[in-house]
Amino acid sequence: MKVKKYIAGNMSEAMKQIRAELGDEAVILNSKVTHKRGFIGLFRKKQFEVIAAVDPESSVSQIKYKEKPLMKQNTGSHIVNVSEKEKLNDDLIQKEILDLKKMVRELSKSTATISLEHYPTFIQSFLIILEKQGLSQNYIQAVANHLLEKWRTSGKEPEQTDVWNWGRDYLESLLAPLYKRVAKSKKYINLVGPTGVGKTTTLAKMAANAVIDKQQKVGFITTDTYRIAAIEQLKTYANLLNVPVEVIYNMDDFHEALDKFNDFDLIFIDTAGRNYREMQYIDELKKVIDFRKEIKTYLTISLTMKEEDIKAILEGFSSIEVDHFIFTKLDETTSYGSMLNIMMDSQKGAAYLTFGQDVPDDIEEASPKMIVNHLFEGKSK
Repeated sequence: MKVKKYIAGNMSEAMKQIRAELGDEAVILNSKVTHKRGFIGLFRKKQFEVIAAVDPESSVSQIKYKEKPLMKQNTGSHIVNVSEKEKLNDDLIQKEILDLKKMVRELSKSTATISLEHYPTFIQSFLIILEKQGLSQNYIQAVANHLLEKWRTSGKEPEQTDVWNWGRDYLESLLAPLYKRVAKSKKYINLVGPTGVGKTTTLAKMAANAVIDKQQKVGFITTDTYRIAAIEQLKTYANLLNVPVEVIYNMDDFHEALDKFNDFDLIFIDTAGRNYREMQYIDELKKVIDFRKEIKTYLTISLTMKEEDIKAILEGFSSIEVDHFIFTKLDETTSYGSMLNIMMDSQKGAAYLTFGQDVPDDIEEASPKMIVNHLFEGKSK
């Protein structure tokens, strides 16, 4: 691993030096503010001392040092973990609780699949699609019961189109209550979620629509100080949209940024992608962002993730109010059942769906009808 110290007049200059020499995958190990002695001890000039590293033989995801965030100021040459043993015990307890919840949830589910031969052929074909899409057996059974009741009370011999419409309408009716409880519009839009789900790109799409379509005054705040490339990506979008960016490192920075953006219409907050199944990262997030403010939090999830991993992440966020989901990478999968399962299990709606990298395109506001439509894309009625 190559480690080097940099000294610059400000953090931006230091980051440029690091990026030029070590590349985008460089990781900040530590930073602190120092003062250069001035004339006869007066007029001291503030400067930044930053230690950065890069491992040429390892991917970014394998570098353990990236777990330490960039710090604006530090009294020593390294960060000291005072209660490491206690914190480890707390983490183990939290993990055991999450594992127990998962076990109980799995035991409560029926492992038996529906016996399709008891249903008319048209109903069977509809249920088969739901099974292939990965919809939970509990919800498939509910759909099956509803369709059979509609079939029995129909005044005529039902056709496939009738069954199709009954089933789609019923699925929409399950999702509709989630959209009646949509919170009022808020000024601060916060995107959280694990690594690699496309939070920054999604945030840029939302901001672009606000700027271009609604002519709103928009600002960016980022807490993602773990990789230089992450900040540069957001700054690139900010330059294209002509909106300001504030990089924050702690709660004081967060409140200062809110003061600077006091007269703005919308503030979009980008957070670092972390393993949010671990409670320590949730705690870190709460030390940087004041969730007591007028903030709407979106949990950003890729549909390429395993459903059980998504549920574990959602359980990790139990101490933070998640308002809605944003499901990304719909173009990278053909299975959408998990999206409905997660929404109905948690009783939270999806605000947006994304399906590509183009900004400001490749994003759509979600609705029950649109979500159900994705289950049947490419299927004829």
